Order: sequence, then structure tokens, then C-alpha cells
Amino acid sequence: MLKKERAAFILETLHKLYPETPVPLDNKDNYTLLIAVLLSAQCTDERVNKVTPALFQLADNPFDMQHVPIDEIYQIVRPCGLAPQKSSAISTLSKILVDRFNGEVPSDLKGLESLPGVGHKTASVVMSQGFGYPAFPVDTHIHRLAQRWGLTKGKNVVQTERDLKMLFPKDRWNQLHLQIIFYGREFCSARGCDGRVCKICKTCYPNRKKPFIARKP
Repeated sequence: MLKKERAAFILETLHKLYPETPVPLDNKDNYTLLIAVLLSAQCTDERVNKVTPALFQLADNPFDMQHVPIDEIYQIVRPCGLAPQKSSAISTLSKILVDRFNGEVPSDLKGLESLPGVGHKTASVVMSQGFGYPAFPVDTHIHRLAQRWGLTKGKNVVQTERDLKMLFPKDRWNQLHLQIIFYGREFCSARGCDGRVCKICKTCYPNRKKPFIARKP
């Protein structure tokens, strides 16, 4: 298969499997989405969804959150890992949103990435899932699958994001990044498939003899 043929097959397969792509992180607005995505760094969505109800009961908007002591935030978000950094970021970015953005989450990548604890991937998720802006957030899981499926030779998530954006239609980016995540969890996880097990891997590379080792970002 040529790369374009693999891309077309993947697009069709994922759309059949996941015609609906609900946002995995529970949220009620762009602020709670931003906080949830920030907490999801090196943490599962399932765990984040267990933690955020208590956090948002304490404060679910930047005006209230800015007044919550960091230690109280820390005690709630500790199960998500990296708690010192995340609790500090939540407190500080809430103050910044109030002071610089009238309490609103900025609707552009530059504004989002100016916030503490918000990198390009987190900002892209908020742009995509919160504002509906075409974006292709690439985490380590999508990076691994994109390599496994022969869609990129990127050495890092930045290169992989660029390659995927060039390969797939812009109007499919928002849904596709979630479809890849869903498929990876169900059929093509790091331990569940080595590049020779799941349908997409076997179809794209039917003659692959050895386990595929993806380059880590």
C-alpha cells in the first residue's frame, strides 16, 4: 500500500468503527475542559474524570479558583500525578484568565499557550474540542500509531502533527484524532498490538514479520 492508500483505508475504517466521537474528558465549558486536559498529562482520562467532580465542586470558574489555596487544589488533583506542577498551574492560570482575559479562555493557540501548564498539545485539544477549530492534537499514543501505520517518520510529535495534517482533510482533523485514540485503546495499544495484530496494522503491512518499534518522541 502507498501512504495515501493507507490513509484512505484508515480514514474509512475509523469512521465505520467510531461514527460518533464524544469528548472523553467530562466538562461543562471551556474552562473546565482546559483544566481537565491539563490534568490529563501523563494520566488517564478515566482518572481525571474521577478527580474533577470534587475539584469543580470547590471551584468551576477562574474567578473562584483563583482564591482557592494551592494546597487544597493539590490534595484533590494528587491522584493525577505531577500534582505540584498541575495545582500551581491551575491556580496561576486562573488568576491570569481573570486579569488578562476577563475570565474567558482564549480562543487562539497563542493565548492558550501563554498560560502556565498549557503546552501545544493541551492548547490544540481545547481549540479542537472546545472551540471547534480545526486542530490535530498529537500525543505519544497518536505518535506511536502514526508511525506503526506508516503515516509518518517523525522523530517527535511536532513532525508527526505536521505530517498528519498534510495527509488528512482539514475537516476531519478534530474527529480523526479522537478516533485514533479510541482505536488505539481498543485494538492497537502499546501492549496489545506490536504492529502485526490489529486489523489496520495487518492490512497496511500484511508482510510485516517483526514487531514494529516506534521512535519515542
